[in-house]
Amino acid sequence: MMTVVAIDPPVARKTKGPLRRALDRFIENRAARAGLLIVIPVLIAVMTYHWWWPYAPNAIDLKAMNKGPSATHWLGSDGVGRDVFARLLQGGRISLLVAVCSVAISIVIGFLVGAIASFGGRVVDATAMRFVDLAMTLPPVIFLLVLASIAGTGIAPTILVISLLSWPVLSRMVRARLLELRERDFVVAARGMGAGLPHLLFRHGLPNCIDILVVYATLQIANAILLEAGLSFLGLGIAPPEASWGNMLNLARSTVVLEQYPWQWMFPGAALVLTVLAINFIGDGLRDAFDPRSDLS
Repeated sequence: MMTVVAIDPPVARKTKGPLRRALDRFIENRAARAGLLIVIPVLIAVMTYHWWWPYAPNAIDLKAMNKGPSATHWLGSDGVGRDVFARLLQGGRISLLVAVCSVAISIVIGFLVGAIASFGGRVVDATAMRFVDLAMTLPPVIFLLVLASIAGTGIAPTILVISLLSWPVLSRMVRARLLELRERDFVVAARGMGAGLPHLLFRHGLPNCIDILVVYATLQIANAILLEAGLSFLGLGIAPPEASWGNMLNLARSTVVLEQYPWQWMFPGAALVLTVLAINFIGDGLRDAFDPRSDLS
């Protein structure tokens, strides 16, 4: 008697989608993982310190002026008795707030200018690109200082100044991507069916620029933190008594503080360098993860 052996059908192999492959490439990047291990604790600390740290950033204790790190003040105190650790965390909160808000504004401006230029026709494209060329030919440092002196000091003016400086490069990247996209069949078909500019921008343009926007936002946040620190160091950004890493370094620039009270500049400087470096690692990891050529390597 013949025995019939049942053979299971082959199991279909699931193919990973592009987002899953990008996530896998990002997780495999050691530098990006290291950046996350630095940025996540920093974010948690700066957002929650007022719940667990007993000192306020502007609370003055005249008995603790220029005291070194101790069990009471972990990172010491400054020249008027304010806790350096509290001001460090508050400064991180302000710096990240300025960076995130300015990058969000620059992304909106850069995407709209680049997308409208690519979908708006030759005249609109030429006009928009000449405006972008004009914005990019201005010396960035001089332009930044002029804008800062006009807008004044404070959180809102600093956000405005940084956002107005950052969008032209993004607009060119978006335009380059969408110039190729607008010739594809589904965009041509949408135009033939009467789709307007808003439909083309947000139904077709935005989803196909997500990778550019994500990588740009991550790298630009690090750049915005440095710009805010530089403006605050020069007295054109966040003004005292509000804390930021830049004006903490500005207050500690005297020779006496540099030599005798190094904790007043060493910890803000280290926080600035580590945070920017970690965000750059994450941005580089995202750029490599979204690069389709990574699948070939």
